[in-house]
Amino acid sequence: MINKFILNEMSDSDKNRIMQRAQADYSRVEPIVRIIIDEVRQGGDSAIVDITKRIDKIDLEVDALKVSKEEFEIAEKEISPELKKYLEDAFKNINLHHKEQLPQKSWQQENVPGVIVGEKTTPIMSVGLYVPRGKGSFPSVMLMLCTPAVIAGVPDIYVCTPPGPDGSIDAASLVAARICGIENVYKVGGAQAMAALAYGTQTIPKVDKIVGPGNQYVSCAKRLVYGIVDPGLPAGPSESIVLCDETADPEIVAREWLNEAEHGPDSAALLVTNSIELIGKVEKIVPGLIAQLTQERRNFIETGLSTYGGIIICSDFEAGIDFVNEYAPEHLRIISKNETEDMDKIINAGEILVGSYSSISYGNFAIGLNAILPTGGTARRDSCVGVETFLKRSSFSIVSAQGAVIISPIAEALAQWEGFPGHKESARFARIKAEKELIDE
Repeated sequence: MINKFILNEMSDSDKNRIMQRAQADYSRVEPIVRIIIDEVRQGGDSAIVDITKRIDKIDLEVDALKVSKEEFEIAEKEISPELKKYLEDAFKNINLHHKEQLPQKSWQQENVPGVIVGEKTTPIMSVGLYVPRGKGSFPSVMLMLCTPAVIAGVPDIYVCTPPGPDGSIDAASLVAARICGIENVYKVGGAQAMAALAYGTQTIPKVDKIVGPGNQYVSCAKRLVYGIVDPGLPAGPSESIVLCDETADPEIVAREWLNEAEHGPDSAALLVTNSIELIGKVEKIVPGLIAQLTQERRNFIETGLSTYGGIIICSDFEAGIDFVNEYAPEHLRIISKNETEDMDKIINAGEILVGSYSSISYGNFAIGLNAILPTGGTARRDSCVGVETFLKRSSFSIVSAQGAVIISPIAEALAQWEGFPGHKESARFARIKAEKELIDE
């Protein structure tokens, strides 16, 4: 049964469940994840092999954890030339989009005479990219993660992705990695992958930052290794809002609404509208669309739309916009008579796809936007993965003797007020030396 709520009449419990999504509560999985992290930290590669066998029922050998060159070559032969071309086309669009994100390498200015300040931008030295596989294979995610990391200039890029039942990695994902120029790929998934990247093992290097989406176990593990490594964007179960008014095509609305719901039972797909007539039309179309899917995807949709997803009926379109900004969705689809103006009113969303033809699917796979987006309401503060995800800034200053004389009194006064006599004397000493140098000139 699909959830249906009138926004201004929702109970606190219903609204809290919708707002929190599946990923907010890690209490069930955290004890398991803690055990996994501890096992990997102590046992390294052998622990990964044991956990993979115990949890995933997949037999691996320690010396086969890293994908070999031969496996890359086999993958090239397993996919069709047509699929490879489409992967290359997607890469081209992703590459073009993300190259525009590169900031200037450095900037500087003279704040006061003799005081130059600025910043320089450099890549993070090592990153671990996580490409999930649990409910399918995701070569598009491989492209979305590897491309901006390469553009940013990260020297050491390592990819972890779960093996299939036969112990191999999805062929299209391996081809996608190679298209991006990445060959350090490891057959490890779940919480054990996060632990391996955070602490390092005999085969998998420790990294400075982890980037990539995952299920509750992955998201929970990211939280637990925070401080050991930067766990990056908290990209958890998929979520979307289709925000539309009476002008929207009901079939487009129905298809877009179901898009993210088919990701998994913990996905959150919401239809938000002020049009009762549109809802009636959409509800007539949805059963037929669901019936066309596999049983697994049907189960995902039916579970998701009866728990974290559903229909939100608003008193007017502005109330729908307010709800979107409060919810802060990963994916937002806007179909309305004033869609560009409505987009300008959105301040919290991972991505915004505007108009009847801007399908969420295009954003997921083809047009170049990055589909690794903030979930669980973190779009209020976080951005989509991009080149800047893999960069860091260092500020710098060059102070001349003239600048020291001008700027030092400020530092001396504030150091005195804040109770740091050593700081004050250091600043004063530099000023006195500068004054002598200027006199000698």
